[in-house]
Amino acid sequence: MKVTGVIQAGGRSERMGGRPKALIELGGRPIIERVLAALAPTFDDVLVVTNTPELYAYLGLPMVGDVYPDHGSLGGIYSGLKAAAGQAAFTVACDMPFLHPDVVKLVASRAGEGDVVIPRVGVQFETTCLPHIAERLAAGRLKIVDFFARVRVVEIAEADVARYRDPRVVFMNVNTPDELERARALAAELG
Repeated sequence: MKVTGVIQAGGRSERMGGRPKALIELGGRPIIERVLAALAPTFDDVLVVTNTPELYAYLGLPMVGDVYPDHGSLGGIYSGLKAAAGQAAFTVACDMPFLHPDVVKLVASRAGEGDVVIPRVGVQFETTCLPHIAERLAAGRLKIVDFFARVRVVEIAEADVARYRDPRVVFMNVNTPDELERARALAAELG
């Protein structure tokens, strides 16, 4: 099964003062480049969902805008799925600097087993189904997991992710200045 890597680089970044999180330097390079480095070993086809393509043109990747502007992460996921060339898409936020390539490979390898393949860390899913997502978007119901009851969901256990790196680190987002400081400390430690 061909899977397209999709990097979500939308959002207003309000908690970071409007500064694009994807372009914040961490460990000597922008966070989005760290995300791309985690995807590149697994996917030949990677695209970026963004409404500011001029910021990411230097990556040389295809880019698509939001089909449903101002509809949060779920709208971005929908846009990436709709644009993906593969039969499936691996979608990841642009602000996850410690995503591990082997975790990406693990999730992608299970793509044919369900409509959604998603790691579970504790009681929370960590981030497919265009009609169900479109229905939620049209209704203004933007919580990602709301459509899961209508599709086949394959969960990847926290222990499977932990073989490669602490799941709390793998799925860490950089949304606030405090999280950025914590990420800088981790980057210095992990490289």
